[in-house]
This record gives sequence, structure tokens and C-alpha cells, in this order.
Amino acid sequence: MSKIIFPKSIYKGGNIAIIAPAGSVGKDQLQSTLDLLVTNGYNPILGKHLFGKYQFGYEYSGTEKERIEDLNWAFNDDKIGAIWAARGGYGCQHLIKKLDLKKQIKNPKWYIGYSDNTVIHSYLLKKGIASINGQTIKTSSFGVSDQSYNEIFKILNGTSPKYLVEESQFNKKGKADGQLVGGNLALIYALLGTKDSFKWKDKILFIEEIGENFYALDRMLMSLEMAGVFKKIKGLIVGGMINMGKEESNKNFNESFDQFANEIIAERIKKYQFPTLFRFPNGHIFENRPLIIGANVQLTVGKENSVFYI
Repeated sequence: MSKIIFPKSIYKGGNIAIIAPAGSVGKDQLQSTLDLLVTNGYNPILGKHLFGKYQFGYEYSGTEKERIEDLNWAFNDDKIGAIWAARGGYGCQHLIKKLDLKKQIKNPKWYIGYSDNTVIHSYLLKKGIASINGQTIKTSSFGVSDQSYNEIFKILNGTSPKYLVEESQFNKKGKADGQLVGGNLALIYALLGTKDSFKWKDKILFIEEIGENFYALDRMLMSLEMAGVFKKIKGLIVGGMINMGKEESNKNFNESFDQFANEIIAERIKKYQFPTLFRFPNGHIFENRPLIIGANVQLTVGKENSVFYI
């Protein structure tokens, strides 16, 4: 495995670029988190097109040209110490072929986001750079815990988090260590078979999802199985599964860890021997604790479930 570069810490007084690489966002949706950044000693620097709107089958924050302009500015401006996505949505796939990472490769900055930003995490990892799969600046209707942001600030300050995770009936016991990859399952699925997809051999895979029909969840899992992903990975971490299924009989519609979604996942991977940890607090959920994509982690599933960076 090639060496992964971890971006330098960014301390109080540092500038953090706020950009919207996908969906549109309003200022009122960001203000509370922008205030939080200031309270923690950071200077949020807003992208030129952060509050833009462009309709083309979806409401983007700008045209592809405008969105890539903001992203490349953030990666290449020497005054910027880290980059934080305002939100996900859809649109990051439009941008990765136009990213200018010359300065990012020489002097990497932390990139923070989740959901559609999984595409950018995958692309950065291809370049050998770690990034943070964590809460965006915009908070959703289900909110986000203070600790979810505090853990991101700890990473920016040079401290890697360690997690103890509650038990689940679907857990598969065991211990594994490897490089952490993954993010939102729909984007992992969308990249599958492309040269921008994650590599899978000896990896610890993380997945989370929101708002998918149960059959669509199964379709994505089947694609991973048919592509040989489950034969290659050393462990699996399952995060939030929220608002899954459209059936009126789904009594767990608003739960962070949908029971039936987890049952489908457990069924699809039951023939594989790798340890599997369910109910990890990351995803489109209130407790959205950050994960470092590209880091080496030790996954322990048993009497005490944990994810430690090594």
C-alpha cells in the first residue's frame, strides 16, 4: 500500500474555505455552524459561488464551471488551511476530472464533508491524501450533535478520535486492521467499475445511507458483491441507515439505524468471514462522528466494539 499523506493541523486563527461543490444552500442554513467555527477560533472564508443557484434537473450551487472554480480556489490558495463542504446533495461527480490538485499534493489541506462528498474523498485517496468524512456546515432536519463537530475540530488540531460503539444483534465478531475507505453507499456504487473507485484489497469498508428503497439498498449491495468487493475487504463498518424504505409498514422510518436495512446487509454478507460492526455513529444522523478516509484503523467486534486509529 502506498504511503498516505495526512494534512497538517490547522490551529486557531487559521482560514477555512467554505464551498458548495454540489447542491445549493442558503446563508441561513449555514450561519449557526459558521458562528461555531468563529467561536472555536477559525476564520471561515466563503467561496465566491457559495450561495449560487443553478437549475438543471437539480438545484446546484452553481454551474459546473462556477463550482469547480470555488473548489480549485480552495485547494490552491496558500492562505486557506482547510476546506469544509457546505453540504452534499448531488454534483461532485461533475468536478473531479477538473480538479487542480498540484498544490494540494505538495501541501495537503484537510477536506471535510460527507454524503455526495464521498466522490471527492475517493479521488483524494487516489492521490494519496487522507480526508475527513464528517458533518457538513449545513445541518439537516435531524440536526447534529455538538460532539460531531468537536471531533472534527480535534482532528484539525492533530488528534485522531477513538470510538467505542454500542452492540448490535447483527454484529459479526472478529478483529481486523486496514486502511479505511468508503462513505455514502450510493456514491460508492456510482463509482464502482470506474478508475475513480476506491481500491478494495485488505481495506476496512464504511457505508451509510439515507432515503433508499430497500430493494435499491439490496441492488447496491449486490453490485458490490458481483464486483468482488466483499471477497477483498478485511472488515465492514455500517453507519446510519435512515429514512429507508417507502412501505407504510416500516415502523422504523425515522430511526438512525433502520432495523430492516441492517437485516438486508447482514443477509448479503453472511457467507463472508470478515468482522462487521453495525450502528456506527456516522451518516445522515444526529450523531455524525467523523472518520478519516485513508487512515489505518483497527476494528474490534466482540464484547467491546471499537474503532481505533493506528
